[in-house]
Amino acid sequence: MTTDYNPFENAKTQFDNAAELIRLDSAMREFLRVPMMELHFTIPVKMDDGTTKTFQAFRIRHNDARGPGKGGIRFHPHETADTVRALSMWMTWKCACVDIPLGGAKGGIVCDPRTMSQGEQERMCRGYIRAIHKQLGPNEDVPAPDVMSNSQHMLWMMDEYETITGAKHPGLITGKPVGMGGSLGRTEATGYGCVYILKDLLKQMNLPIETTSASIQGFGNVAQYSAKMYSELGGKVVSVSCWNQPDNTAYTFKKKDGCDIDKLMSISDAFGSIDKQKALDLGYEVLDADAWLSQEVDILIPAALENQITPAVFPNVSSKVKIICEAANGPTTPDCDALIQQRGIIVLPDFLCNAGGVTCSYFEQVQSNMNYFWDKEEVLAKLEYAMVKAFRAVYELAEQKKLYMRDAAYVIAIERVANAVKLRGWV
Repeated sequence: MTTDYNPFENAKTQFDNAAELIRLDSAMREFLRVPMMELHFTIPVKMDDGTTKTFQAFRIRHNDARGPGKGGIRFHPHETADTVRALSMWMTWKCACVDIPLGGAKGGIVCDPRTMSQGEQERMCRGYIRAIHKQLGPNEDVPAPDVMSNSQHMLWMMDEYETITGAKHPGLITGKPVGMGGSLGRTEATGYGCVYILKDLLKQMNLPIETTSASIQGFGNVAQYSAKMYSELGGKVVSVSCWNQPDNTAYTFKKKDGCDIDKLMSISDAFGSIDKQKALDLGYEVLDADAWLSQEVDILIPAALENQITPAVFPNVSSKVKIICEAANGPTTPDCDALIQQRGIIVLPDFLCNAGGVTCSYFEQVQSNMNYFWDKEEVLAKLEYAMVKAFRAVYELAEQKKLYMRDAAYVIAIERVANAVKLRGWV
């Protein structure tokens, strides 16, 4: 699905709406509406064929009043500065909403790692760190993996940073491999975090999870583990929409009696692309990319990219849908929120819903810095506690003040950040 929506304009519109609700003063609005720091740079990479290719890259820090900047590094052929700006702002609210002592940052490289060799990817990762290492650090700005980047990329980046600085800094970066400073449970954290709060919402609604069904957009890390936990708890995933790598086209893979998530994972690649022919062999219907939105389900889980639920496509959403669980960043455009509210659909907003990843990244940073690691059960128990606590604060405020859930989450997050800015005397 392609749209003309600018994600940074969306992020600012959402902020403006919440700032109006809490009557934030004009000076604070001006300060929080834009990033504190932006780095735009290029990375020259020697390719395997002997040529040199130059990649455009970004690191943007929105706000660090509550702690070091925190945010992933995206690899995507259509990455833009405005996307990274929006994501850095959402990271600020995300960290504040779950009340962890970190600020918001984000990075990106305009590239397609699917078309690059391992050696080319490594040289690009090391070049990224060489360009901006002076602005990074465990107490300044802490990167992590994001779309199409992974734990191996993070380890190359950490190694380059340690080579440059001549010291060990395991807390520099999160999402590292387990055994090299990575945390157990980190792989599952974002997807599981979504379902922890979905499960608690269903409990508040007196709706048994085993009676519900869901349709998911995306089949990367977040979507896979959301689908896996939801299915294990008894929910039925009816369809999954994602890219099919051989023909580079998106499809919706549907099974009316429920998708077997483990089998779908076994026929997908490292980037979450499902093999179309193998899916057909397993008895899946193959529909067009947008068909995930029109399924007769209780729950929609957008877990891919931003700007996927818009006024143009919203009429296709089934009247049966009760919940939109925003596992992706910015999947719903601001001009669609009013339509969602009119239908009485409950939204679990993105920067609350997908905060499990950054929460577990914070746990990884703590473990790396103290050089003592928890077992997986402890990590996931701490994660569920943090996610449910954050959800209940948002849910209770929404109920008490009769607010849309997105607005309630913004009110909590912005007030926490604005208070930190005031206490520091910045505004």
